[in-house]
Amino acid sequence: MSIATRLQEMQPTDIGVPGPTSLDMARGFRSIRADPLSFLSAVSELYGDLVSFPVPGAPALLLNDPEAVRHVLQTSARGWGKDTVQYAALARVTGPGLLASAEPSWIDHRRLAAPAFHHQPLEAVGEQVRAAARSAVGVRLPVAVGAGGGTGVVDVAALTHTIGLDAVGRALFSADLSGQAQTLLDATSDAAELVVRLGRAILPRAHWTPTRLNVRLRSARRRLDTASAEIIAQRRARNGRASTAPHGDDLLGLLLDSGLTDAEVRDELVTMIVAGHETVAASLAWTFMLLAEHPEVQDRTRAELAAHPGPVSLVATREALPWTRAVIDEALRLFPPAWALSRRSLRDDVVAGHDVPAGTLAIISPWLVHRRPDPWTAPLAFRPERFLDPGAGRTAYLPFGQGPRLCIGREFALGEMVMVLDEVLREHRLDVPEGWSRPEPQARVAVHPRGGMPLLVTRLDRARA
Repeated sequence: MSIATRLQEMQPTDIGVPGPTSLDMARGFRSIRADPLSFLSAVSELYGDLVSFPVPGAPALLLNDPEAVRHVLQTSARGWGKDTVQYAALARVTGPGLLASAEPSWIDHRRLAAPAFHHQPLEAVGEQVRAAARSAVGVRLPVAVGAGGGTGVVDVAALTHTIGLDAVGRALFSADLSGQAQTLLDATSDAAELVVRLGRAILPRAHWTPTRLNVRLRSARRRLDTASAEIIAQRRARNGRASTAPHGDDLLGLLLDSGLTDAEVRDELVTMIVAGHETVAASLAWTFMLLAEHPEVQDRTRAELAAHPGPVSLVATREALPWTRAVIDEALRLFPPAWALSRRSLRDDVVAGHDVPAGTLAIISPWLVHRRPDPWTAPLAFRPERFLDPGAGRTAYLPFGQGPRLCIGREFALGEMVMVLDEVLREHRLDVPEGWSRPEPQARVAVHPRGGMPLLVTRLDRARA
């Protein structure tokens, strides 16, 4: 039976919300899968802030109104869970880790992991993050532009992926992942692509069927399992098999000391490897692009970082670096790493004035919310100065989610981005190459630049002390 026929036979619950028909979805199936960002933008423009999709049973709604988004993610968050296709697909790679798990296990695991993300531990691992940035910048950029000065085109997306993975390993697990780096990069890249394809599926896929997608996903998971097992084994061996001493103050040590099984520790480990480097790497690539396109913004950022007394901290406060943080905030507004979030109602509710039954699926796209013209003047323009106002657009800004499930690694990610900007801009200028055109955004686990991010990198004559 064809997809079009199956879609036309669906019997959705009608709650009086406009949206595309089953036939519309069938006709646009290939383009929806190829470019979901354009699809979501188009249906939002056509049908408004609340859009209904034709699915069997309970409604599926795209929410683009900030008040409706806050209702689902924050005000009534306990009434909306993560039992969705999106997170089920992610869990096939990460297991029921913090990112994909539902209550009550999520609450227990978050309490165990939270101490590793408090300010004091983050301060303690700051030099590890800086070392990761310096290692990548010190090896890759001199090869491209020349150690003694010069200019070259560099794929900064590849550079930020290397930094992101190394930083996760050093800071969260006290492990240099260079030995497993290529395995982890290849496996997470494959897994990210496959998770998104599964998450976009209109029709359900059985886990056990030997489809090409399932075979590739199992292969990616095996590679991640192997690398994770090696890291866990190395930590246990370092601590001594019979030792009762703590395993360390990083996330891995806290998890090993918590009484979780190795399988449960593996799930949190893989979650942090996938989410911890994938999202930051993509966000940094877009930030570098925006700085290359706007040299006056780049110069002001470099000047503020140069004037900062002493090394930049991983806990980089807005008070200490207001302009740099505004640049990062604006980059995250335009290119939010999490382009879509989903929740399913656990009970009957009212959303945007409509009664919705238990089981309703809410789809929330920060990509759309961040481009609303009402809270954001000239929403497609890169204007960091809008974030110098502490209250600017806060009702329509959710690069790390909202509510109780706000990303646990938010401060780590923001601090890492500041540190990497400091390391790169310290001795280099970024420009767009001749004949420049922006890479198209590619919606995977995070929004990546399709085909990489080639920028012109010039080594400055005078390096900052």
